[in-house]
Amino acid sequence: MMNQMRNVLIFLLAAASFAQTSGPAVTPKQTVALFNGRDFEGWYTWLQEDKYRDPKHVFTVQDGMLRISGEEWGGLTTQSAYRDYHLIAEWRWGGPNHGKREGHARDSGILVHGVGEDGGHDGIWLQSIESQIIEGGTGDFIMVEGRERPTMTANVHQLGREYYWDEKGVPHTLERGRFDWFGRDPEWKDLLGYRGPKDIEKPTGEWNRQEVIADGDTLTNILNGVVVNKGYRVYPTAGKIQIQSEGAEIYFRRIEMQPLDRESRSGR
Repeated sequence: MMNQMRNVLIFLLAAASFAQTSGPAVTPKQTVALFNGRDFEGWYTWLQEDKYRDPKHVFTVQDGMLRISGEEWGGLTTQSAYRDYHLIAEWRWGGPNHGKREGHARDSGILVHGVGEDGGHDGIWLQSIESQIIEGGTGDFIMVEGRERPTMTANVHQLGREYYWDEKGVPHTLERGRFDWFGRDPEWKDLLGYRGPKDIEKPTGEWNRQEVIADGDTLTNILNGVVVNKGYRVYPTAGKIQIQSEGAEIYFRRIEMQPLDRESRSGR
């Protein structure tokens, strides 16, 4: 009984320390390898069912890569918060989906500006803004609400209920929902292996490079060298980064943060 109580106490203390951001948001001054290819130094796990434990090994390091099985819903979260950065992630899809996502489009995401309590959104993710990773929709921005709602404005054109990023479009503000990347197929279907006619995402098994530039109150999504989405008047403007587990097996070989390079970015 004493051992059980001791284990519970250790778990609660660990959970409390994980849940807190260690100090103010960090602005990188040099390149930072958020994922070191060996272990999860600088990160912690959160799963809907098991909270700060990972008994099914949803998150593992294999051959220098981060493997996310997708078997449970949750995320791998940075212990630190960040602001004003250029995030670079290289990822590829693995096998078929699990659970309720079986037969549906492979789905994951990079959550930025994560704030509030762990599991604040449906007991799973931080309140944040998602740089979406999903077959056919990679590069969308999604408002992931928690106790409060994040907000973003983007220039868009509207088709039905969908808002597509359009640099020459009209401003529209969301505090929930999604801004589609500019080439998302209006006929998109939630099917495994879905490919749209304008997709920039590479075929399953090939490596993609996804970049998120956070500059003050703007966010920019870049996929395989193409600017696919951009928002401004973003709130909040800083927070943790969380990599989703959402039913799909996915591998990351690089998660890196660089200082802003305003001169090179202005030429994109």
